[in-house]
Amino acid sequence: MKQAIAGVVARDMAEVDVMTVWPSISAYRSGRFLGRLYANRVGIYVFRIGNLIALASIPHALALYFYRILPCVGSRYTLTNRRVVVQRGIQAVEDKSTELDRFNRIEIEVQPGQSWFKAGNLLFYQGQTETFRLEGVSRPEVFREVCMKSNASYLGVKAALERQAASA
Repeated sequence: MKQAIAGVVARDMAEVDVMTVWPSISAYRSGRFLGRLYANRVGIYVFRIGNLIALASIPHALALYFYRILPCVGSRYTLTNRRVVVQRGIQAVEDKSTELDRFNRIEIEVQPGQSWFKAGNLLFYQGQTETFRLEGVSRPEVFREVCMKSNASYLGVKAALERQAASA
């Protein structure tokens, strides 16, 4: 680490990673289908339909999991001190990103089948306009809170620097 406090660096220095999350298999239609099947609570004790389907579908779920982390396909969502970035592949090549000042709220959308995986989509809004979307984020509440805190910090520093420049 190059800084005393994680994610806290001078604004004019390099971009620093604050947090990285990997999407779950619920980012894929097939994964959401499995999640809907697994959520079936009909049955007795541990012998529920959903649990039995989970056992039977292990090969399919493993194939989705390994597809998700393939070097040429795998994606991850990284929050830096300036942006939220979608990176692809083993080299973490940037696919798309949004600046921290391009949203003022983040909503969590849980599609059918994602709740079993404790996952959801993060929708970034500026006013009423959706500016960015992250699919199948595991534990989306945590990543949402970190993004909102980073957004508040970024905007606070930006406003302070603008006030300082205006008074100079």
